[in-house]
Amino acid sequence: MDIILVSHSRGRTWRLRLDPNRVLTWLPLAVAGLALLGLSFFAGMSLRSDRGLLPKQVVGAWDEAFSQQREELAQARAKAEEDASALARRIAQLQAHVIRLDAAGARLTQIANIDPGEFNFEQPPPVGGPETEASGSPAVLADVIGSLDRLQTLLGDRERQMRVLEDLLLASRMQREVKPSGWPVDAGYITSGYGSRTDPFTGLRTTHPGIDFAAAEGTPVMAVASGIVTAAQAENGYGQLVEINHGNGYRTRYGHNSKLLVKPGDRVLKGQQIALMGSTGRSTGPHVHFELVLNGNTVNPAQYLDAAH
Repeated sequence: MDIILVSHSRGRTWRLRLDPNRVLTWLPLAVAGLALLGLSFFAGMSLRSDRGLLPKQVVGAWDEAFSQQREELAQARAKAEEDASALARRIAQLQAHVIRLDAAGARLTQIANIDPGEFNFEQPPPVGGPETEASGSPAVLADVIGSLDRLQTLLGDRERQMRVLEDLLLASRMQREVKPSGWPVDAGYITSGYGSRTDPFTGLRTTHPGIDFAAAEGTPVMAVASGIVTAAQAENGYGQLVEINHGNGYRTRYGHNSKLLVKPGDRVLKGQQIALMGSTGRSTGPHVHFELVLNGNTVNPAQYLDAAH
């Protein structure tokens, strides 16, 4: 059998000779190829969905799995953020405790007159030792937070203990501050003691209720203890007088001043200048008349003066 192909554009013809034996050989293969092509087309059409070439059941299952995984990932991230926030809060609380402890420790060091170089709360304590391998399983976040909770409780207990100790030390310091001790002047000498003496104006034996300290005119006069000024004015015999109430029944008086540096109601500290030495009132020369009153009665200040000298 011959097949003739004619090309009008090129003006040519082709002749194809078909051998019946070859046609019979290739015919089954051609039929099989056409059948496979048709089957593939049919399968593709049967698998076609509204969203693509995958079955709706497969697409739905995949979407559900993806949604579940996204939800699990979001939950895991939220849990991690929550744990991180909890850990940050614990650390912030511990830092606040440590700051308060450092402040309390610094105050205790100052109150107790401890060398700052011995207890420097601005620096970590010196520690050391040989390096060893860590043992045990790695710590998980729950263990870390539990340890932080226990440490926070411990720091809270230590802080309360240090507060109590600070109060005790402050009370002891205040007791020392308000109890009269030392001289009312830095320089000078005693010209008249407490008790019986000959009056410099009458020559008769009289009782002197204080101690006289002589020095140059204008020498600073200082409080021998902390307290509140109850009087700062001219008084008969005393001249310009300062009186201070120290609590616990103690009061001190400083007479014959040339100038007063405080007024009633002022709070003064131990060693603070309260007046300038003079010779006002019943006086023969520049000096300060120093009296100590305990529970309403004058007492000999000598034992309190000797406490600081």
